[in-house]
Amino acid sequence: MLRKTLFGIALILPLAGGLAACDDEGPMEEAGEELDQAADQGSMFDDGPAEEMGEGIDDATGN
Repeated sequence: MLRKTLFGIALILPLAGGLAACDDEGPMEEAGEELDQAADQGSMFDDGPAEEMGEGIDDATGN
């Protein structure tokens, strides 16, 4: 029983530490917030180079 408890604690501590690290303000957090803002503004779905390239691929494949 003690072994299972210690094993459970050994698994949970690194996971909890990783989750706590996700709250740090860093480059990944900033990038995520910028993606959220772009999605909210709809600019992610405007006709840009990626959209045009996708349309070109669709035209070439007949889709």
